[in-house]
Amino acid sequence: MSRSPGWRFVFSDPAHLFAFGFGAGLVPRAPGTAGTALAMPMAYGLHGLGPVGYAAMCLLAFGLGCWAAERTGRHLGVHDHGGIVWDEIVGYWVTVAALPSGLGWLIAGFVLFRAFDIIKPWPISWLDARIPGGCGVMLDDVVAGGEAGLVLWAAASWV
Repeated sequence: MSRSPGWRFVFSDPAHLFAFGFGAGLVPRAPGTAGTALAMPMAYGLHGLGPVGYAAMCLLAFGLGCWAAERTGRHLGVHDHGGIVWDEIVGYWVTVAALPSGLGWLIAGFVLFRAFDIIKPWPISWLDARIPGGCGVMLDDVVAGGEAGLVLWAAASWV
C-alpha cells in the first residue's frame, strides 16, 4: 500500500532515515534536487579523506543505499518513491569524486549530475528500466554520476 510519508515515517526505521536523506526527501517539490544539495557539503568533507577513503565511503554508501532503498520501497509499496534520495546523494558523490574540491566544481557537478539524472541518457535509462530492487534504485544514479563526472573531469583537464 502506497502512503505519503512524513517525519514520523522517516524516523521510524534507520533504513528510511538514510533512504530519505535524513529528511531531504520530504521536500514537497524536487526532493531529488534537495538530496543532491545535501550531498554537496558531504562531498566536500569526503574529499578530506583522500582518494582511497573517498572511494571506500562511496562503496559503503552504495551498499547501505541498496538496503535502505529496498526496505523503504517495500514499506511504502513503491519501488522508487520520489522521496528516496540516498541514490542522488551517492550519485553526486561519484560525480565530484575525481574533481578538484573547489566550490565552482561542486556547483558544476550539481548542475551536470541533475541534468544526467533527469534526462537519463543511455545506459542510465536502460538500467533504470531493467534493474530491480534497491540496487536498481541506486545504480542508475551512480552511473549518472559517473557519466557527469567524466564530462567534468575532461573539462577540468582543459582548464
